Amino acid sequence: MELKDALMLTGPVLGIETSCDDTAAAVLDAEGVVLAEIVLSQERAHAPFGGVVPEIAARAHLAHLPILLAGVMDRAGLGYGDLGGIAASAGPGLIGGLIVGSGVAKGIAIARGLPYVAVNHLEAHALTARLPGLVPGGAPFPYLLLLISGGHCQCVAVRGVGAHERLGGTLDDAAGEAFDKVAKLLGLPWPGGSALERVALLGDAARFAFPRPLLGRVGCDFSFSGLKTAVAQLVARYPVGALPARDAADIAASFQRAVAEVLADRATHAMKIFAMRHQGRRLLVVAGGVAANATIRAALEQAAAAEKFALAAAPPRLCTDNAVMVAWAGIERLRLGLVDGFDFAPRPRWPLESLATP
Repeated sequence: MELKDALMLTGPVLGIETSCDDTAAAVLDAEGVVLAEIVLSQERAHAPFGGVVPEIAARAHLAHLPILLAGVMDRAGLGYGDLGGIAASAGPGLIGGLIVGSGVAKGIAIARGLPYVAVNHLEAHALTARLPGLVPGGAPFPYLLLLISGGHCQCVAVRGVGAHERLGGTLDDAAGEAFDKVAKLLGLPWPGGSALERVALLGDAARFAFPRPLLGRVGCDFSFSGLKTAVAQLVARYPVGALPARDAADIAASFQRAVAEVLADRATHAMKIFAMRHQGRRLLVVAGGVAANATIRAALEQAAAAEKFALAAAPPRLCTDNAVMVAWAGIERLRLGLVDGFDFAPRPRWPLESLATP
């Protein structure tokens, strides 16, 4: 990371997201207004395997990204020479996809003489709340972040760009990972999280008393492995392939309620910790793919209200992987004069708390 004396942001910013199985690009103007965005899902390619296959994902990014970029630039009515910078997810994530997106971004930046920003995918989620219009009056630092996705589950005090303090995290499975695994146990199609939520709408959430791991414990760590195992043991009682649809719906609803209650409890503990350390700051931001779940949002809204915190949750399309958040993270960094060298190597692991600004 380099710190430039002069403000680096001189025009719209192009964002590229290829950290997992969605190929995405977006262009935001210097104030953060979305000029164009495109997300290409790879669900059909991975569905037969019941999960993301890294090699397939990387090859799909390589095949589709050039066309996708041409499309988003056309929709924005811009040429690459009109840009003020380019940002790309550089980690954490699947290394093949990260290499593709970062490589393309660097190539454009070199060819057009543009500043390049290697965006931490988790920080992109963390900064989404600061997009214009998302939080009334804006989202000033610091605020509390609950990041819940397929690969991550953590509570973070966001003190500024590149300044993040981890308050707690998962001890085993992430919430989204647990959703996907339980969906697979129930014979639901991939991606499991959204499929399970749809089935749960038809079920009785009070029928099965699944455990609530770490509920009421000190701190704000998470654990979902035991909950997932409890569901597996229940499903194992049925003959293979003979789980009644009604029972599957009740299991889905009961599991979803258990996760929602655990997340609300852990977030409550995090809010208490945050409020003690940051007097007068009471904003809880929830981000990541699992934040799109309506039951979980409702539980977090109740928990936030009880602690007198405002809750900010991005629209569902900005909860899952997208390039709008990547471009915005680039804008945030470029405004501070922060750019990266073209020798920056993508990182499959890149903890939020390891970020720093010069």
